[in-house]
Amino acid sequence: MSSASTSPARADLAVVGAGIIGLAAAHRFLTDHPGSQVVVCEAEERPALHQTGHNSGVLHSGVYYRPGSAKAALAVAGRSSMVEFCRERGIPHEVCGKVIVAVDSSERERLATLAERAVSNGVAAELIDSRRLGELEPHCAGIAALLVPSTGIVDYRAVCRALIDEIEAAGGELRTGTAVVRLAPAADCVRVTTTSGDLEATWLVNCAGLRCDQVAGLAGAADGYRIVPFRGEYYELVPERSHLVNNLIYPVPDPSFPFLGVHLTRMIDGTIHAGPNAVLALAREGYRWSDISRAQLREHVTNRGLWRLARRYWRTGAGEVWRSLNKAAFTRALQRLVPDIEADDLVRSPAGVRAQAMDASGELEDDFAVTVAGRSTHVLNAPSPAATSSLEIAKMIVAEIDR
Repeated sequence: MSSASTSPARADLAVVGAGIIGLAAAHRFLTDHPGSQVVVCEAEERPALHQTGHNSGVLHSGVYYRPGSAKAALAVAGRSSMVEFCRERGIPHEVCGKVIVAVDSSERERLATLAERAVSNGVAAELIDSRRLGELEPHCAGIAALLVPSTGIVDYRAVCRALIDEIEAAGGELRTGTAVVRLAPAADCVRVTTTSGDLEATWLVNCAGLRCDQVAGLAGAADGYRIVPFRGEYYELVPERSHLVNNLIYPVPDPSFPFLGVHLTRMIDGTIHAGPNAVLALAREGYRWSDISRAQLREHVTNRGLWRLARRYWRTGAGEVWRSLNKAAFTRALQRLVPDIEADDLVRSPAGVRAQAMDASGELEDDFAVTVAGRSTHVLNAPSPAATSSLEIAKMIVAEIDR
């Protein structure tokens, strides 16, 4: 996985970004086209460092997403594909199910709507009462819940390691420490200038995550999209209190905010993570409040769509910032779901940064977004459930290339 000092004159496929989607695309291309020359260019010194490496590890079922959307279809198919991939390779995973919990009568109607959406998306789900909820999650407070048995947990970094092993066994190459600085589309190839040498690729796939809009801009393929980074902040339950959560406990989504809200997740290693709290990041790789990029601040200040978003969601957004700065407020949010959790039960866990695309009209893009320009494909929005859906997204990308 070390950077190569020489590069082939040409490759059949160049992939920008060694997160789970980029690796899945390279893997799929080599599966469908054995013997092809595939090069994956990763700017960081190791793969899966950002969104994939900070993923919550959930195998999403597809219950939340708008019927007919790419998210809904790809999540349902992707969960099955990912479970099969992990089972065949002995990658740790578990289909443990989750509960989406209504804590008061005002959330019952939204829970029922979510149950209808599950039916539309082909996801098995069951409305259960407080007694059944207590059997599944004895410490959880709620008057009703939606049980989604197909949801699971997995180690996505282990998935990436397996993808890399198979890519390299098939003759593909991973170049770390290799940032793409220029793209020059030509009639029969894309000329790629990187920090570790030049490459000519018959086709290029941009899966650069937090930098995907910048890479797309090099090819004139951003299509008005820009990435707005949101930091997701997590706590972890101390080991002696992990018994408070058996599997996954989620709130009923708040329709006034474009994020799921604070929830509790058992990881594949048995630890219980709580979060995320969603706040605007001040750098693309801004994992802490102290991570500040002047260039990113300029982008935020000049982004009219972001100002409109702030006006629309200022009250909810202020609550997210307050929970970021105040552990007691974060604890109270968790206590709506599990009242026995106390502030002393929580320790800080590494944050993640979500690459959220905003479209040309200043709206947050809710679905996956992919553009094609010349001989290049650009994944410009791949929020959750992107990791769950990664093998299916890769299949879609390669099918488009073949067409």
